[in-house]
Amino acid sequence: MSEGEVKTESVGTVVVAGVANLAIAVAKLVAGVVSGSAAMLSEAAHSLADTTTEVLLYLALRRGARPADVRHPFGYGKESYVWAFLAALFTFVAGAGFAITHGVTTILVHEHSGDYLISYVVLAVSFVIESVSLTRAVRQVRSESRRWRTTPRRFLRLTADTTVKAVFLEDSAALVGLLIAGVGVGLSEWTGDELWDGLASILIGLLLLVVATVLARSNLSLLVGRAVPERLHREIERELASLPTVDRIDTLLTMQLGPADILVAAKVDFRDEATGGDIEADADEAERRLTARYPEIGYVFLDPTRSLPGVAGRRARRTQDEQGPVTDARVTRGGPDPATDAGDAPGRPDRPA
Repeated sequence: MSEGEVKTESVGTVVVAGVANLAIAVAKLVAGVVSGSAAMLSEAAHSLADTTTEVLLYLALRRGARPADVRHPFGYGKESYVWAFLAALFTFVAGAGFAITHGVTTILVHEHSGDYLISYVVLAVSFVIESVSLTRAVRQVRSESRRWRTTPRRFLRLTADTTVKAVFLEDSAALVGLLIAGVGVGLSEWTGDELWDGLASILIGLLLLVVATVLARSNLSLLVGRAVPERLHREIERELASLPTVDRIDTLLTMQLGPADILVAAKVDFRDEATGGDIEADADEAERRLTARYPEIGYVFLDPTRSLPGVAGRRARRTQDEQGPVTDARVTRGGPDPATDAGDAPGRPDRPA
């Protein structure tokens, strides 16, 4: 699957989730008003928050995909994380805040006016619609995880495409919330006590808090400037170290510039006998190899440098603020690094996060 196809699939996933959540929000709101159920009104707030989230995620995909220009030479990829972060905050404030507050009010007031039947009907229909939306998100997650030869769980944890991650988590939380609402409404009808309806509303709010926190932390980390995962870092390092004129990699830095844009910068110790032409040729070859194998890599910068004394056989530093002897293990040309290979399965790395 090409990068363009992945972006198109992400947009489709967000649009399907948004339309589904809007329809469900209206149905839940009507059911909540007619039945007086706190859990149903909380679920309506949940779906409304999810709908707004999908709108913000759509903006994230569109605005983050704009090409680079003079004022933004590395593109607008990080803007997608701004909108995704705002979406997480909206879920946190609007969805969770309303659900918890309304649940507490219901427990204190203990009032219920209306029929329970409409709540059950709307919950059942909503469950079916949310399942359709989640199925599409799961299909994309599995497709992407196969492309990067990793597990869906690991892909979701490390992916830099926070839009598909948000849709998956929100739809999963929506299905769990529907089950909680159903149990709360059922217990309230069975016992005649609205305490259960209020507790269900509070639990739905807490569920939204968890999802919002996970998504906010993920987007904030990417906004600050997160490196690629360990396995991908090692693969990039090996590709650079395998070049004919490269003696060793002293420093290797990576950063996610957007969901599908990675920056690679390295301080490279070239062989003493290498000519300027050799170095230029290998620098071009490095960029060709990396971009061919990993289309998400958009920028490769190599800085010829002299290695510090006594660092033979050691692995590249991760940062440029280390002074004196390097204590991290380093990789040089011509040999594997058992310390970093242990515990990681071979094959292509996970999608960068």
